[in-house]
Amino acid sequence: MSALRIALTPGEPAGIGPDITLQLAHHKFSEEIVVFADKSLLQQRAKQLGLSVTLKDFDPEIFQPSEKNVLSIHHIPLKKLSMCGVLEKENAAYVLETLHSAATACLKKKFSALVTGPVHKQIINESGISFLGHTEFLANLSNTPQVVMLFVSDYFRVALATTHIPLAEVSHHITQDLLENTLRILNQSLKQVFNISHPRIAICGLNPHAGEGGYLGREEIDTIQPIIKKLQSENYALQGPFPADTIFLPQQLKNFDAILAMYHDQGLPVLKYAAFDKAVNMTLGLPFIRTSVDHGTALDLAGTEKADAGSLLAAVKLAIQLTPHPNPPPGVPGGGNN
Repeated sequence: MSALRIALTPGEPAGIGPDITLQLAHHKFSEEIVVFADKSLLQQRAKQLGLSVTLKDFDPEIFQPSEKNVLSIHHIPLKKLSMCGVLEKENAAYVLETLHSAATACLKKKFSALVTGPVHKQIINESGISFLGHTEFLANLSNTPQVVMLFVSDYFRVALATTHIPLAEVSHHITQDLLENTLRILNQSLKQVFNISHPRIAICGLNPHAGEGGYLGREEIDTIQPIIKKLQSENYALQGPFPADTIFLPQQLKNFDAILAMYHDQGLPVLKYAAFDKAVNMTLGLPFIRTSVDHGTALDLAGTEKADAGSLLAAVKLAIQLTPHPNPPPGVPGGGNN
């Protein structure tokens, strides 16, 4: 590949994914952004939103930087006509087909990165397809034994030790092996992807007040502290475990490059409060860069002109920023976005 191509999946067709994807056409990129979606769906949504966007068929033989008011489409047909805000079980397979096609293209090195819009997990599962989320789907597709979910904002980065599991099961999943592997992936990714030479990572405790010396739980003593000490002996810059109700204070955050939260709703409410619609979700450990929006499908906003594309735009920009750019031949643009 002589210049950078980014694959993008809008996600659930009844939600705001198509809306915010169309809004990307307000921006010009030196890279080629290719949308894996139903072309007629985007045409219909553009008409409903009053957007003048040209949808052209993707040509893998010709690199074309993304121009304003133009989107390149790798057409994948819907299973059933989609209406704004109306979930259809028949379209669950379509959502996963767009994701499978785009991710496979990245695995084959035809694209440099994957950017994903929001999906609706419930309707996919109700259709009879077991689906925990993008993170788990992409790990399985790429045969990656463990990945790490990392949320990135202008203020701080939050990684998760566990992702989409019930709260009642979290303590059983927090094992020394899990924490060690998670911290190794996080530390290596901060070095390789973000060019941080010696990442400083803070680790949250699982229990209130980080266990209060064992009075509120022993996970910190029996599981978390031993791994911190082990990796510290290998020159990892780790500190903790910290109480989760104080580690996110600004005076604490300035001392660290990332925070490792023990479970989904321990770290993400704070980040989304600070940077909702501007934060980006990343999957670390995959053989390609994957970024995503930090929000859901917002079915009630689909087709209303109220959807904010800020997080999707940030996800595209971060994917471009973190992906090594090849040297393009003379006359072919390559580099950052405009």
